[in-house]
Amino acid sequence: MTEEDLCYLSATDALRLFKSRKLKPSDLLAALKARTARLNPKLNVFADQYWEEAEQQALAADARYAKRGAKLRALEGIPLAVKDAQRVKGKRTTHGSLVYQHTVDDHSDPMIERLQKAGAIIFARTTTPEFCLSGVTHSRIWGITRNPWNPAWGPGGSSGGSGAALAAGLTTLATGTDIGGSIRIPAACCGVIGFKPPHGRNPDGPPSNFDRFNHCGPMTRSLADAALMQSVTAGPHPLDHDSLRAKPRLPAKAASIKGLRVAYSVDLGYVNVDPEIRHNTLLAVDHFRDLGAIVEEVDLGWTDEVDRDCMHWYNTMHFGRQALWHRKDSAHLMTDYALKMAEAVERNSSINDVHKVFARTHAMQQTLGPILAKYDVFICPTNNAPSVKAD
Repeated sequence: MTEEDLCYLSATDALRLFKSRKLKPSDLLAALKARTARLNPKLNVFADQYWEEAEQQALAADARYAKRGAKLRALEGIPLAVKDAQRVKGKRTTHGSLVYQHTVDDHSDPMIERLQKAGAIIFARTTTPEFCLSGVTHSRIWGITRNPWNPAWGPGGSSGGSGAALAAGLTTLATGTDIGGSIRIPAACCGVIGFKPPHGRNPDGPPSNFDRFNHCGPMTRSLADAALMQSVTAGPHPLDHDSLRAKPRLPAKAASIKGLRVAYSVDLGYVNVDPEIRHNTLLAVDHFRDLGAIVEEVDLGWTDEVDRDCMHWYNTMHFGRQALWHRKDSAHLMTDYALKMAEAVERNSSINDVHKVFARTHAMQQTLGPILAKYDVFICPTNNAPSVKAD
């Protein structure tokens, strides 16, 4: 097996090879380390890296697999890259900002805690824009992250480092967080899988768990790996009162979709969609139809008022708040886009704006709810354009 073969192994295949003693966790980690040394200077997907510590953990995993009858955990020895916006005990989390460059966490977020307890080996942190404020991944602290498919283009954001690391074969699994597309956008830009779970399905730490738009989830190269990570992560946690009590059991293999009721909309009624994305979305729809699904186009009745109100909500009530908090004392450390977001919050946010957006989401649900009641699946493009330039 070549180095490239190892670096693009799925977690499920790696676990099978570990258990059959055809591959050691330390060998997989060594392949990722060598590839990272060559490619990360060009792509810049990683922030802090912990190779020495990870190598010791991989050797310990080697020993567990070598011992007959040893109790093996769900992710024993699997390399994991964690977004630099999720807390890891004893490590710094910069949130892509010079403001937090010296902040060391005294506890891990629930998702990270569970992945580590399941045996995953954290060897690196993935890059994110400052305070996760952008759909592109660049910051003053970490610089510009590039798309492995074409380094002139960006990987999306804000979990751009995770998406790019997976696409480049620099990690086996990665994590992401998502408010307005921060898992889904880079997954689409980089050609990998990203899952934003429903609110409460994956526990999170405060203050993120109080925000029903903010979720943490898996980023992988295969659907089976996403299901595996999600199975490890989901379930109630004492730090998150909103975490759902029922822990779902996700199958490792996909079942037939024959008879599945699928609704789709290419443009949600108002979005200007790139012709290539429109074409590929319709190809995906045809593929569902060929596999036996019952596929129908639906009209949501949404207009560009949806986009205007939702973006106002995201920009002023979500993304800009952290920038506004730090502007007074740390403006000299912040990026231009973070400062502009802080200005937008100060200028355009009020209690009336909040109520207006709540009214808008209620009106949207009046249309979307009946569609989701009638159909099993709703399909639409993630992005309306392939990506944006990195520089």
